[in-house]
Amino acid sequence: MCVMVQYLGRNKVESEHMAYTQNPHMPKVRQQVADMVRRGYTPTETGRRFGVGSSTICKWVKKAEKYGYHPIPTLSSKPKHHPKELSDEKIRAIVNKRFEHNRCSEVVHRELLNQEIKVSISSVKRTLDRRGLLKKRSPWKRYHPHVDRPYPLKAGDLVQLDTIHIMTGEKTRLYVFVLLDVYSRWVYAKAYEKMNSAQTVEFVLEAQREADFHFNMLQSDHGPEFGKWFVERIKKSHRYTRIGKPNDNAHVERFNRTIQEECLDHVPRNVEKINLALKEYLNYYNTERLHMGISFFAPIQLLNHVQAID
Repeated sequence: MCVMVQYLGRNKVESEHMAYTQNPHMPKVRQQVADMVRRGYTPTETGRRFGVGSSTICKWVKKAEKYGYHPIPTLSSKPKHHPKELSDEKIRAIVNKRFEHNRCSEVVHRELLNQEIKVSISSVKRTLDRRGLLKKRSPWKRYHPHVDRPYPLKAGDLVQLDTIHIMTGEKTRLYVFVLLDVYSRWVYAKAYEKMNSAQTVEFVLEAQREADFHFNMLQSDHGPEFGKWFVERIKKSHRYTRIGKPNDNAHVERFNRTIQEECLDHVPRNVEKINLALKEYLNYYNTERLHMGISFFAPIQLLNHVQAID
């Protein structure tokens, strides 16, 4: 800037590459400009000397007349209002939807669209981020190596099993058996006071009665509840995950975290009360809760959609 050459001399190079709003010398320069005009110089003459347009000189002089002939600070040129800024109603809708089920921004966006609240995904993320509510992906997930798994082509082709252990005392615990269909994300879960192969068989058969599709292949880890006795009596195809490879059962492992965060952590550690809560939560999960992994369908919605196409 020529104005910096006029005023700074030895700091010429530094000033030429400095952003206008960040230049600490500009308030003093504006004061000098206003003083010159007050002494009788015209805006055009002053502008030639400082390398600034006459319209800018006039603005600086008006500020000096209004606020006084002292260094004039650089004010932000950011507009106070944006023509496309979100209304307060939309902001409240975004925040309330985030708190309602503690879902990520993509799901919040889709649920708002389903309610005919038109807002972009970038606006949802920006609104949540400004309020410290944006769920950010863990770097661990981005760099975790890919593991080949059986690819289900229809519901029941791959059904994963697992067990959640819940401590109820120093040496006592109860168990929540979990079953998840990888294709549709349909889930079933139930709490028991004991964990053994007989209990697991009972659970799987009960889940089969609840499901509208047949379980063609079961998959579990090597827990004792999924041992030889279970495999012989379940009378269904079964495969084990690789030892030390929990990612083979990734879908049900991720659901375990979800069900604990959204349901089990908020229920007294009692089998009867847990099962009552699970009944309500599973109905919500299977019929209403949107899933990014299945194109923002709920499990039952996806199953009905596929059935309608067939």
